[in-house]
Amino acid sequence: MGIPSDDVVLIQLPKGPSEPTVVTVNCPDKPGLGCDLCRIILEFGLSIARADFSTDGRWCYIVFWLVPNVSNSSRIDWESLKNRLVSICPSCLLPFYYFNQQGGDGNGNQNSTLSSSVYLLKLCCLDRKGLLHDVTKILSELEFTIQKVKVMTTPDGRVVDLFYITDGMELLHTKQRRDDTTAHLITVLGKYCISCELQLAGPEYESMKAFSSLPPAVAEELFSYELADKEASSKELKADLMALKKATVTIDNQLSPVHTLLQIQCVDQKGLFYDILRTSKDCDIQIAYGRFSSSLRGYRNMDLFIRQADGKKIVDPKHQIALHSRLKEEMLHPFRLLIVNRGPDTELLVANPVELSGKGRPRVFHDVTLALKMLGICIFSAEIGRHSTSDRQWEVYRFLLDDSCEFPLASSQARNRIVDRVRRILMGW
Repeated sequence: MGIPSDDVVLIQLPKGPSEPTVVTVNCPDKPGLGCDLCRIILEFGLSIARADFSTDGRWCYIVFWLVPNVSNSSRIDWESLKNRLVSICPSCLLPFYYFNQQGGDGNGNQNSTLSSSVYLLKLCCLDRKGLLHDVTKILSELEFTIQKVKVMTTPDGRVVDLFYITDGMELLHTKQRRDDTTAHLITVLGKYCISCELQLAGPEYESMKAFSSLPPAVAEELFSYELADKEASSKELKADLMALKKATVTIDNQLSPVHTLLQIQCVDQKGLFYDILRTSKDCDIQIAYGRFSSSLRGYRNMDLFIRQADGKKIVDPKHQIALHSRLKEEMLHPFRLLIVNRGPDTELLVANPVELSGKGRPRVFHDVTLALKMLGICIFSAEIGRHSTSDRQWEVYRFLLDDSCEFPLASSQARNRIVDRVRRILMGW
């Protein structure tokens, strides 16, 4: 029957504002569980200050020390976080989440519409600076994940926003959840909101999965380039790049008779532990024990005892080189940013790797729109799509930016400021 949900995830709130919240997960193990837990933590706008991880292949025990992200100003709903974490742990007694995942009403009754389906939120608003981020922030607070978005500005100063969303609470199949969502958006947006509709997405969602393709030259520059000192657009970015390049990855098969020791030292950045566990999950690597140490002078140390899916150590030099290269890339380039001309317009491109499971990185759209709002830059249109390269799939965010006297986008200095600010918000610096 499983184990009681109250014992699966324990949350110890801090006694003081400077202390972290301690979250303990104790449950049966499954492949990629650590990555899935980190993903939910990121969705709630939290950073992992420390972590201890251990599993014998059957049972998993993880302790997270959590602090709010610098870019997160929202109140954390700890009870909801606990429910979300418990919902992905195997063999838990959670009838509410079980039936909702099956499309039921929580009482054992099955609905014809799956609660995990994609819904379309259509907003029509009067345009203003920061509007897109404000809507995105509201959706994040309500635990919605933006799967796709299409933002269009009309000549008469109105904005039509199409958000294709899924519900982390898995309740959008209920009329109450839909009504509460639209009412909250209308209230918060106030006089700027003209109309707000929320309904199950139709077949048009499938056609939106592939947006207008990137020009080959732009795609090559976005996904193939490596940042060099000469490409650094500011003194701050040059210093950041110098720190990033100090990352080291060591693979040792001598210390343990049954595990390969993976030691990582690199500059601290938001989502770092998620990136490491995502890479391990995608490479089918099991982590038996891991320690993600506290940041010391801006750097992190990680010790991971790992093995292949067949239970053996990683001794093949080709596999070691591939793992080493992949991890270094994740630490050096967790995001790809580029500003290009799109006809007469200026377009900001942001890309990040997609998990093999098909899930994109949480809160990227939130953080990019926050950075642009902080700079006072209006977004004329925006969209999210996927792009495949030879070795992986990427989620690509495209923003057409409005020119202004305060921020002339033809200026290389202005473009450099945009790239610097967006990168620092995404990295949590």
